[in-house]
Amino acid sequence: MCTCLLLTTAAASLAQTSYDPRLTFAPVTLPDPVNAYRSSNGAPGPSYWQNEASYELHASLDTQAKQLTTTETITYTNNSPDTLPSLWIQLEQNIYRKDSRGQILFGSFMRRRRNNPTPSATPENINTDGYILDSVEIESGKQATKADYIVPKYIIDDTRMQIRLAQPLKPHGDKLKIHIQYHYQIPGVWGGRTSWGMSKQGEIYDMAQWYPRMCVYDDLRGWDTLPYIGSEFYLEYGNFDYYVTVPSNMIVAGSGELMNPKDVLTKTEIDRLDQARNSDKTVYIRTTADVTDPASRPKQGGTLTWHFHMDHTRDVAWSASPVFVWDAARINLPDGKKSLAMSVYPPESVGPEAWDKSTEYVKDTVEHFSKQWYPYPWPAAINVAGFSTGMEYPGIVFDGIPDHGDFLFWVTAHEIGHDWFPMIVGSNERRHAFMDEGFNTFIDIDESATYAGGKFGPKRDSEYSAGGEPPDTILKVLDNPDAPTLMATADSYGFALGHPVSYFKGAYGMVLLREQILGPDRFDWAFRKYIHDWAYKHPSPSDFFREMQSEGGEDLGWFWQGWYLNNWKYDVAVDKIEGPAVTLSNRGQLVLPTTVEVTFADGTKTRTKLPVETWLSKGTYTWTLENKTPIVSVVVDPDHQLPDDDRSNNVKKVQ
Repeated sequence: MCTCLLLTTAAASLAQTSYDPRLTFAPVTLPDPVNAYRSSNGAPGPSYWQNEASYELHASLDTQAKQLTTTETITYTNNSPDTLPSLWIQLEQNIYRKDSRGQILFGSFMRRRRNNPTPSATPENINTDGYILDSVEIESGKQATKADYIVPKYIIDDTRMQIRLAQPLKPHGDKLKIHIQYHYQIPGVWGGRTSWGMSKQGEIYDMAQWYPRMCVYDDLRGWDTLPYIGSEFYLEYGNFDYYVTVPSNMIVAGSGELMNPKDVLTKTEIDRLDQARNSDKTVYIRTTADVTDPASRPKQGGTLTWHFHMDHTRDVAWSASPVFVWDAARINLPDGKKSLAMSVYPPESVGPEAWDKSTEYVKDTVEHFSKQWYPYPWPAAINVAGFSTGMEYPGIVFDGIPDHGDFLFWVTAHEIGHDWFPMIVGSNERRHAFMDEGFNTFIDIDESATYAGGKFGPKRDSEYSAGGEPPDTILKVLDNPDAPTLMATADSYGFALGHPVSYFKGAYGMVLLREQILGPDRFDWAFRKYIHDWAYKHPSPSDFFREMQSEGGEDLGWFWQGWYLNNWKYDVAVDKIEGPAVTLSNRGQLVLPTTVEVTFADGTKTRTKLPVETWLSKGTYTWTLENKTPIVSVVVDPDHQLPDDDRSNNVKKVQ
């Protein structure tokens, strides 16, 4: 009877306050369980496996018809323990079809991303027919079979294609080749992430999502076949050889390394490129004057084929234009390794605070992230000024022709930062955008704070400003009953909530972990290990949570619960001051380590940092100070580092 009475009394006491420690500190079951594939410490398990997709692509650009024609060979290796009776392939150009899910659901994803409308971008012609597949063949052993009969055959559904195999693909390393011949109409500027547009002096083609790409088959879901309706990508890793045939007056910038410079560059350009490989200062490969000089191309008329190669990557993209200015500089990597920072842009982008600085920004960003987090692995990092602005692919990013000043720095650092998340650490952007945009925003604000002594810091559109309050966008997310959690599937919430949730709340969570919860030393150690363990692999949020918790040395279930699985509010108040005793209350459901500052009548101050365990069993806490000097005031979170939902109750003064 006594025990029951005590429990009832405790429950009644808890019910009187909005904060319930039983919710905050409840045991957390993460979405993906521990098993032989994914370990309890957050690292890949002893039986972790991953399939592989390598590509050989021969593409031809028809600038008159605005069409790309390609012959593709995919070498697909089944490293899984499962026999695969079919294969799934992404056909992302199909989003531009009138009947695509993206068009129907969002009134056109392309309209939302259109940024520099041209006369061709009208409501009547912002569609294409998507991929036109001229042939699909399966090569297994020495036999090639067309995939257009009963078995094997292929079916197309929206932005996916399934190939049903006559002979299932065996587990543990069996492989086959898929041969696809296709063509498609290149979207205009309205295409967003892939497009062609007219700069002041000539066309620019930004070519991304330009080939059918294997869906991921993993240990979490089997085939992950979420359609492409706006959110980004989830791809397998492999090696790429790709050949791009374009008019001879064009410069092509592409992911990876240019393998045949003697075929597509003049001797002067080759010499300048060699000079850039050994220069920390930007070297012009092709100047503004060269753009109008026919001698800057090795051939007049006809076409040239550019050959690029890239290993251990999940994707490649490229850009082509006859009006590109091109510059480059050496990137210095850890352990004495080198890479190459490059920029291509039209003459109208030239300027001392504009694209003249792009390569310097790329170089500094890659060097900083390589030293701080994980060495950059690829032979080049390229920034392109075109019409598919603010978009990233391995080793190459697309930014805006008019970008300049602090914005050009910020967008360059952000897009280049995506080479780490999700290009090196291959998370599933279509499901978990915070592991892509949030992690990257977190590291790019650090680049803003360090470049040129903080010339472009703090980055004001990020999750917080040093010494200032978190932006209203964070608190609006926490206060908005319709806002999704960070764990929501990326396509499940509208464009207006995309930045506040995925970018800002995602990044602010990392700042809280580093600066308030673990501290820089523990956080950096744990986050570097996470990156190293999952480089070129597919982590889930559960893997990240477990690794940060295990290596950070802190049980963080309360934080995963409050910040990621829910949108709980943080609100700590000063209730009363009675002599040397200060009573505080937790009025939100989220807990965080909280700094409290006391000012005494003699002008001295003292601070304490209340650990989260302060709220382990109750929502109030009385702090009795040893200093008996009269208290003048008490302030919660005096430096405004926490997302306090109501700052009006953070300060109490003794009258």
